[in-house]
Amino acid sequence: MYTQQKCYRPFYGPMDPCPPLEVKCYSTPPHLYMPFQPPGLQQFDPRVALRKGTLWPALFDPYPKPKPYREEGK
Repeated sequence: MYTQQKCYRPFYGPMDPCPPLEVKCYSTPPHLYMPFQPPGLQQFDPRVALRKGTLWPALFDPYPKPKPYREEGK
């Protein structure tokens, strides 16, 4: 299963003037994980779709606040 939040550790050199951010996270849109639109995909009610910004619940992304990164095993 995929997750919409991805994290990575950027490179920082010994001469960087600012303190490093050890982990950076970003969000990916849900349409990246749907190669084509399947027939009969569930749809929102038109009023709800206008508020959500999409007709299909599978493509809805509420832009949540990024969760703090936690290393596995800690």
